[in-house]
Amino acid sequence: MKVVLLAGGFGTRISEESQFKPKPMVELGGMPILWHIMKIYSAHGFNEFIICAGYKQHVIKEYFADYFLHTSDITYDFTKGTNEVIVHHNTSERWKVTVVDTGLNTMTGGRVKRVKEYIGNEPFMLTYGDGVSDINISELMKYHQSHGKMITMSAYNAGQRFGVLDIDANGKINEFREKTQGDGNMINIGFMVCQPEFIDYIDGDDTVLEKSPLETVAKLGQLMAYKHSGFWQCMDTVREKETLEKMWAAGQAPWKVWAD
Repeated sequence: MKVVLLAGGFGTRISEESQFKPKPMVELGGMPILWHIMKIYSAHGFNEFIICAGYKQHVIKEYFADYFLHTSDITYDFTKGTNEVIVHHNTSERWKVTVVDTGLNTMTGGRVKRVKEYIGNEPFMLTYGDGVSDINISELMKYHQSHGKMITMSAYNAGQRFGVLDIDANGKINEFREKTQGDGNMINIGFMVCQPEFIDYIDGDDTVLEKSPLETVAKLGQLMAYKHSGFWQCMDTVREKETLEKMWAAGQAPWKVWAD
């Protein structure tokens, strides 16, 4: 099954990094967060990826074009008057990666529509290129197959970001307390499994995935939730990047579900 990764946005909330590269190419521990996400899927046997690129899409293409350079030792042999490249200790993953320029200003749904020819008429995985998790992809897949609906979306209780206030009708604060996990609603964290007919609910480039397509599928009773209670974190800001970097550096990255 192919994995579709949304990696075309501008990443304006982490502009300190994204002015030079697409947000999915911002590094954690020396490797792009996109690589971390792909490793999560690969750990469960999913090794074919379709990357929906857009903003600075050439950076993603060039990264994978030179992937051996990032992961192996290289000898450049000019002694015969040619540029012979010898790859040593090749540790590159056995991935098949298709990078598609889905347009600079295309919305999330439109990006999925644009890669339809690469997906084919078969179910596919779909997620965002800026969040990592220890979600069990194999169990997610089994759950999707068990209910027979069009889409399975991973849901997560992200809690609230700030303290909680209990305010009465007169404006008096009756209680102030720190946030807890129970204070937040379940949110969509990506890591979806979709039947191919879902693409037919996407009109075109201006369609936001999270609006009409998913709202319509939900009204049809064809959207199911896979509840994830482990770790998940997006990387929208520099602060969130620094948090993830510290976890990785300390050897305490919950999303590292693969062996070295």
